[in-house]
Amino acid sequence: MQLISVNIGQAQPIKNAKKIGKTGIYKQPVSEPVPISANGLPSDAICDVENHGGVDQAVYVFGAPDYAWWSENLGVELAPGTFGENLTISDLESAQFSIGDRLHIGAVILEVTAPRIPCVTLAVRMNDPAFLKRFRAAERPGLYCRVIQTGVIQVGDRVEFEPYAGETITAIEMFRDFYTPHLNVKTVRRHLAAPIAIRDRVAKEALLQELLAQN
Repeated sequence: MQLISVNIGQAQPIKNAKKIGKTGIYKQPVSEPVPISANGLPSDAICDVENHGGVDQAVYVFGAPDYAWWSENLGVELAPGTFGENLTISDLESAQFSIGDRLHIGAVILEVTAPRIPCVTLAVRMNDPAFLKRFRAAERPGLYCRVIQTGVIQVGDRVEFEPYAGETITAIEMFRDFYTPHLNVKTVRRHLAAPIAIRDRVAKEALLQELLAQN
């Protein structure tokens, strides 16, 4: 795999999305080397800090095969950064990844923590009120990652894949489970066994206690 685009967004107004009224989803490719810190790309805007960003969603990754699928289905060529991802990577299909899998890009090491769950901001970005349903049905969510090792990356860098060695869950299973109204104890424990994001871990631990109390 290869890093084919590094994308950075500046905070700008957005209508009919979230009440904060600003977004960093409109990202543009950059050609210069970019540092990756524990919190992601320092110059990239994160406006909705309640639901996005932080160490477990430091970097959002999307793949060229998923872009090709969307371009064909939408009938329009989509440029890197359209989905608000920080890194666009060749030969990466997000549905094939598991939580805990790692990507090595130069000195940088990223670890997958979650699939992207779309919000209304993406629908506004795509100028399609029904886009959230289309995104869910497509099951090509892209991947949120935490930064295991910081460093500097640049377009053209080689990307190496390292599978997670422990007990885990696939990104697409996690994506589907988000839309399942009633998870069982076994499924919740599968989530908790994986290196999921802290936001989700807190919620799943609380859910597990509720489910156990019902039995």
